[in-house]
Amino acid sequence: MSLDTDIKKMVESIGLSLYDAAVLNENENTIFRVSVTAPGGVTLDKCVEATHLISPLLDVTPPVGGEYRLEVSSPGIERKLKTLDHFAQSVGEKVSLSTISKEKFEGEMVGVENDEIILKTKENGEQRVPFRSISKAKTYFEW
Repeated sequence: MSLDTDIKKMVESIGLSLYDAAVLNENENTIFRVSVTAPGGVTLDKCVEATHLISPLLDVTPPVGGEYRLEVSSPGIERKLKTLDHFAQSVGEKVSLSTISKEKFEGEMVGVENDEIILKTKENGEQRVPFRSISKAKTYFEW
């Protein structure tokens, strides 16, 4: 099994869902960031509980060589969208995306059908963008 699969099972055992797990370098520090979601939101207590479950696993199967810090948190209101499931979970939210051919789209996430992302834009109405053509995407919040 992979590390992501093991982490997914652990967080699901306490009512959370694994959103993403990534190794990041910030200010010369290596961080293994685990993002989790839950219906109604993620509490600090659930993040602490997930940290206590995941930490011993990482002692046996480290995500990187050398020193790193484990962070468990919610992905936040503005978050990267990397998978079709991320897009599906974001229906009703504002999404900004760029394609490999440098096209840019912003609008409300309407749905996912046949590997296409469906956005409702102000300028052109409903737009269908093939998932494989997306180079970068994220949710955003209008204040």
